[in-house]
Amino acid sequence: MKDHDDPHTMEPVSMRTLMGQRDVNRRTFVVSSLGAGFALAVLPVSAQTITTSASGLVAGEVKVPVHDGSVPAYRARPAGAGPFPVVLVIQEVFGVHEWIKDVCRRLAHLGYYAIAPALYARQGDPMKVKDVDELVTKIVSQVPDSQVMADLDATAAFAAGDGGNTARMGVIGFCWGGREVLMYASHNPRLKAAVAYYGFPQKAFHDGDRYPQDLVEDNHVPTLGLYGGADPGIPAAAIKAYFDALKASGNSASEYVIYPGAPHGFLADYRPTYDKAAAQDAWKRTTAWFEARL
Repeated sequence: MKDHDDPHTMEPVSMRTLMGQRDVNRRTFVVSSLGAGFALAVLPVSAQTITTSASGLVAGEVKVPVHDGSVPAYRARPAGAGPFPVVLVIQEVFGVHEWIKDVCRRLAHLGYYAIAPALYARQGDPMKVKDVDELVTKIVSQVPDSQVMADLDATAAFAAGDGGNTARMGVIGFCWGGREVLMYASHNPRLKAAVAYYGFPQKAFHDGDRYPQDLVEDNHVPTLGLYGGADPGIPAAAIKAYFDALKASGNSASEYVIYPGAPHGFLADYRPTYDKAAAQDAWKRTTAWFEARL
């Protein structure tokens, strides 16, 4: 096999060297496949947990190629030929566990190609961490927004080649992922719809990253924000400031709802924070939001 020239050094680089470089890149990924079950930090799981069947779907783990290796992801889509409108599903702070997978299946049953990439794959495995503070300190705070944006772009590219129609693409996320929805809506103007569940408009988890509020003028995507009125971590004033700024910048299609008395994580039926009334109304609004735009 002939040697190949490195365009940066113009010195011969053997294929064995190139393969070795790829192996080093692969070893930077702490998580190479999705775990089963729920993250340790959310146990015990509530008896009211909803489980959605994969019947009639193509559902399971896939590998999404990214610039430095591959990221595991959970994908669910209808069993037909497609192409299907795409919904990128952004994990909670707890990673891509069974509830995130279930959300993908719920969306797939509505006719969407839903895919949730493991966005902490390089930094650590949230499934194995019991303490939330440790999870945030040791893993989440090490994940820069630039990495998340690039991985979401790569996930969209993967979906486009796997039966997804990215000309009709939306994004949904929860908690940490809700914040990343707001960031991605400012990053990717090709999105047709965004839904952020209790996404922090004025917060960054990684040092040096900006707030969604800082980038509000770049968000031209119809964005639906869904929040709990009893969420102490996201003040109503911060929510109003973000969505008022959206409208002032010309994004008049965006709106938000605050459910009085509902806590952070109110959609998560596997947790004690689940608020059935708020969750049912919010999901109805979510599906209508996507149906009208995708």
